[in-house]
Amino acid sequence: MRQGYALFAAVALVAASLPFLRKQDEVFHTLLSKAKLVVSNPKARAGAALVVDPPALTDLDLSSIDTRRDIATAPAHGKRTAELTIDPTFQEAADTLLQRGEMHTGAIILTEVATGKVLAWSSVSPGRRRDVCTEPVAPSASVFKIVTGSALVEHGVPLNEKYCYGGGEHSLSRRDLEPSEERDKWCATVGMAMGRSINAVFARLALKHVERDKLRAAAMRFGYAQDIPFDVLVKPSTLEIPEDELEYARMAAGFWHTTLSPFQGLNIALTVANHGEMVRQHVVERVLEEDGSVIYERPKERQVLKRALDARTAQAVGRMMEQTVRNGTSFQSFHDRSGRPYLPDVRVAGKTGTLTEKKTDSLYTWWVGYAPARQPEIALSVLVMNRGAWRVKATNVAADMLRVYFADRGVSSVRPPPGIRLRARSTGDAGATPTEPGDAKPADPGAEAKVAMPDEPDDGT
Repeated sequence: MRQGYALFAAVALVAASLPFLRKQDEVFHTLLSKAKLVVSNPKARAGAALVVDPPALTDLDLSSIDTRRDIATAPAHGKRTAELTIDPTFQEAADTLLQRGEMHTGAIILTEVATGKVLAWSSVSPGRRRDVCTEPVAPSASVFKIVTGSALVEHGVPLNEKYCYGGGEHSLSRRDLEPSEERDKWCATVGMAMGRSINAVFARLALKHVERDKLRAAAMRFGYAQDIPFDVLVKPSTLEIPEDELEYARMAAGFWHTTLSPFQGLNIALTVANHGEMVRQHVVERVLEEDGSVIYERPKERQVLKRALDARTAQAVGRMMEQTVRNGTSFQSFHDRSGRPYLPDVRVAGKTGTLTEKKTDSLYTWWVGYAPARQPEIALSVLVMNRGAWRVKATNVAADMLRVYFADRGVSSVRPPPGIRLRARSTGDAGATPTEPGDAKPADPGAEAKVAMPDEPDDGT
C-alpha cells in the first residue's frame, strides 16, 4: 500500500513540474512520463520516498541567467540552482546585440533544431527586469504569413503561378482586394510574396482559397491559442478570426488580430525546420538543491509533441522563406553595401514582420527562421520593439546572431559582427552539436536573380 502511495506521489510531482500542460492532450501526458526527477543526495535514507516540494522547476528565473562560468545557470526556488542548456558564447553575444541596439524592448532565442536545446535566451526591457521571451504581447505581423502560406499549400494553390496585385504595401483596403487590370501592374508567385511580404497577394489568396475554420486550424497546429510545454510558463499566443471580410483578409496577411511571443515565434520556425514536427524545447539541463543534490534532469531523447504540417508542406513553406534573405525583405541586412552576403556559404530561411502601433508610437519588428535552410542546425527568433527614433530592426539583429553562430562553428567564410568577441573553445568543442546529419538534400528548384529589396514597410506588415 505504501509503495502505491509513493508511486502516486512521484507521478504527481512530475506533472506538477509542468503545470501548464492541458490534460486533453494525450501526447503531452506521454512526454511527462519521460521527464526525470532524481535524487543524488547520499544522506537520503535507502528506500525513502522521493519528495521534491515545491517541484523542481518552481520559480525558475530566466531573466537572471549567469554566464560567468562554463555552465550557464539561473536561480530557482529558494537556494536552488538550475544548470542550463544555454551556451555562454551565444548568450553573451545575444545580450550584447540587444543592449547595443538601444531598443525599448527586445528578445533573442536560439535553439538546436534536432534536439530542442535552447542555446540563447535573452531579453531587454525598461524598468523592472522581466522575461520578454515568454510574453505574447507583440502583434504577429507578417510572421503570420507562414501560417497562411502553409494553409495555401495545403489547399493546393499553384506555387509556380504568378498572382497580380496593386497597392497594399502599407495598408489593405477593400479596393486592394478587388482584381483590376488597370491597377494590378505587378505579379508574384506565393514564394516571392512571402519573401517580399506582399500583403495583397496573401490577402486575396486567403479570401479565395482558405475558409476561416481552415486558417484557424492551421494557426492552432502551429501553437496559437495553445499551451506549449516548456520549462517555464509561457502564456499562449492569441488568435482572433474576424467575420468581416476585409478584417479577415488583413489578419491573413499579418495585420493585427493575433499576437506572438518570441518563444512561439521560435516554435513556428522550429516546426518548419523539423519538416513539420513540433519538437519540445528544453532550457534546463538539471536542477540542484543548495547542498548540491540533483533533483531534476531533462529527458535526453528528442521529444516530438505532434505533427503540425505534412513534411512536403513544411518543405514548400521553407522554400518560400528562403526568398526573404535571398531577394526579399532581409536582403539588405544579410548583405553588405556591395551586395556581398555576410553568410556566403550558408543558405538561410526566414520571415520578417513589421507593424506600427500608432497610439503608442511603437514599431514592432520580427525575424524568425533557421539555418542552414536545407540541413537545419539552429532556429532563431528575434523581436525588436522601438519607440520614436530607432537604431536596428529584428532582421539586422538576426543577421548578426547568425554570423556569431556560424563563425563560432568554424565556417571559414563567416566573420562575427564588429564588436562581438567569441569565447575560446576547448579542444574538440566546436559549439553546438551538429544536427540531422542524415537529412536528404532536396533538389534546389532554382533561384531568382538577386535584387536588392527595401526593408519591410514600417506600417503594415
